Amino acid sequence: MDRLQALGIFVRVAELESFTGAAKSLGLPKATVSSGVQQLEERLATRLLSRTTRRVSLTHDGAAFYERCKDLLADADEVESMFQSGEA
Repeated sequence: MDRLQALGIFVRVAELESFTGAAKSLGLPKATVSSGVQQLEERLATRLLSRTTRRVSLTHDGAAFYERCKDLLADADEVESMFQSGEA
């Protein structure tokens, strides 16, 4: 899984506060979503999400990372659309 995809998965889980909901929304298996977030946390060496049997919520580090990820993903979408529309 590439980094941008992992960031997108993390953002969707954070927004929906659910691994299952994110998996359905993204059309991915729940195991792929869970694995993507886990790999991201391992790469960053920090816990981004607090998980209980009933709830998923952002940790302090996760909240800061989420805000930066939203901006990064928006920038990536903008760059791609710039070239797709022939503006460059």
